[in-house]
Amino acid sequence: MSGVLLRLAGTAAVAAQAVLAPVSAAAVPDPRPSVSAPGAQPAPAAPGAQPSVARLLTDLQRLYRETERATETYNATTEKLERQRAEVARLDEELARARLALRSTRLDAGRLARQQYQSGGGLGPYVRLLLARDPQHALDEGHVIGELARERARTVARLTGAERRQDALARAARKALDTQLGLAARQKRQRDDVRTRLAGVERALAALTADQLAAVARLEEQQVAEAQRELTTAGALPAGDRPAAPAAGAAGAAGAGAAGAAERAVRYALDQVGKPYRWGAAGPDAYDCSGLTSRAWVRAGVAVPRTSQEQWARLTRVPLDRLRPGDLVVYFPEATHVAMYVGDGKVVQAPRPGGKVKVSPLASHPVLGAVRPGAGGRG
Repeated sequence: MSGVLLRLAGTAAVAAQAVLAPVSAAAVPDPRPSVSAPGAQPAPAAPGAQPSVARLLTDLQRLYRETERATETYNATTEKLERQRAEVARLDEELARARLALRSTRLDAGRLARQQYQSGGGLGPYVRLLLARDPQHALDEGHVIGELARERARTVARLTGAERRQDALARAARKALDTQLGLAARQKRQRDDVRTRLAGVERALAALTADQLAAVARLEEQQVAEAQRELTTAGALPAGDRPAAPAAGAAGAAGAGAAGAAERAVRYALDQVGKPYRWGAAGPDAYDCSGLTSRAWVRAGVAVPRTSQEQWARLTRVPLDRLRPGDLVVYFPEATHVAMYVGDGKVVQAPRPGGKVKVSPLASHPVLGAVRPGAGGRG
């Protein structure tokens, strides 16, 4: 928040009541319940009283956190929607192939039906055998007739199977499309929720004076510095940032490859410093928190989940004192924010609405834990 609030201080001095787009936050109590106390409403300040700097900071941090949580929920739905669209397209293609196969089988069945109709007259095969001058020839002819009968049976079986397959695929395609439409509606609701929360942040910042903005920024910097000192004093941060030495052989080659991917991911993330935060964005012009970390690792050749919650749930956990550059540091109990460790107790992150990608102390937010891409995962 410090960078955001300091940047806004000059603007607030000119027009403290103006809306500072695209940021959105509020110093006044938000009508939504607090994350930390579900169902509770912030206690209103006494009439005419100015809220304390600590209260302003707490309210702003809560609003940012709620907005980021809504953003990550939106991101998760967007990812599911993309997968569902691909599934619908796959089923549509498979259904088209099944319809072509059914049409071909029906043509075969029609041809056999015509042949049977055209040869329907005359004596039956048993009578022809009794009256034949050459019974062996008649038996051979009967074998051919039997093979034709078996071919007809196989054609009928293929026709029945093709019809059943088409029906099953048509039902699956309809169900997949219904799921896609449901996800699209959910995504729209979540998008509207994010926009509403962003508007609340805008109103909050617009209500602050330049002095209040500067005071809140100073208090946040002090809190972050204190949290960073506590982590360092407790030995919770790594003593050095050297990657673990890989063993010899195939394991060593794998370790070296992982280290190289981490270096590429860090380099990519640092190259994005200065680009704006935008909710739902994953580059290349703007990012949200998990958009930055996932894009950096994908560019390094390692697929990671799109959202911070999925990164926390599915990647390999590592203790903070074993961090290596490239590891992802996850924040808040709900795992709603993520940054990339770059060494020396610092992370690179897309901080929040109105901010820009920057390098920050690791303790910029309450730490939940850390995970390591490309290290197996948690299934």
